[in-house]
Amino acid sequence: MRLMFKLDGQGRIAEVKFQTFGCGSAIASSSALTEMIKGKTLAEAEKITNNDIAAFLGGLPEQKMHCSVMGREALEAAIENYRTGGKVKHQLEGKMICTCFGVTDTEIRRVIRENDLTTVEEVTNYCKAGGGCRGCHRDIEAIIAEEGGKARQQVVKNGAAAAEKPRPLTNIQKIQLIQQTLDQQVRPALQADGGDLELIDVEGVKVLVALRGMCAQCHASGVTMAEVVQAKLREFVSPDLVVEEHKS
Repeated sequence: MRLMFKLDGQGRIAEVKFQTFGCGSAIASSSALTEMIKGKTLAEAEKITNNDIAAFLGGLPEQKMHCSVMGREALEAAIENYRTGGKVKHQLEGKMICTCFGVTDTEIRRVIRENDLTTVEEVTNYCKAGGGCRGCHRDIEAIIAEEGGKARQQVVKNGAAAAEKPRPLTNIQKIQLIQQTLDQQVRPALQADGGDLELIDVEGVKVLVALRGMCAQCHASGVTMAEVVQAKLREFVSPDLVVEEHKS
């Protein structure tokens, strides 16, 4: 992904173009970024985060969040190129961790801190590190543990550990977490017995799902809904969720 811009007489971004080779999410992230930075000064533009890009698009699938990170990196590289007159080449900082995708510990630490990541899978979604040969998974796990320790120490230092409350999920975040929980905690067990489940809609605290395969014909589907699907969603997402079966 390459980003190019021109400033007007007031030092604001007047023109911006991009060149991206990648999937639809990468192209969408690039296009969104061009709209977001038009009219801004460089100081204003460099405050844009990957989460801002994803939010502008109305959200991205977890496995495509690296596209928004790539957009933020392209913007930083373009601004650095402008300020140095192209004399200084944008170089990777830190120790190389993932040789498959060329990701350093500096970038991994940054995406962990900015997005509150806690698993190797999440890190892979946001920067692709660990998505190749998997030889770097232990190193990534160590970085996650270290960054998590730093975060906990900071909370204690600020005297906010006891009073800290979790931030409420946005609608997009809630839907993504529900889908992730179903995919990881529910569907594998159903698929093992020849069944499956599909998320249809989320309306407030009501989650509409449709049973597929053998599950759709099972007389114990009500038990599955209450004791498996609803129980897992209440455990991993929110205790007030109510699961209802969508008849199609």
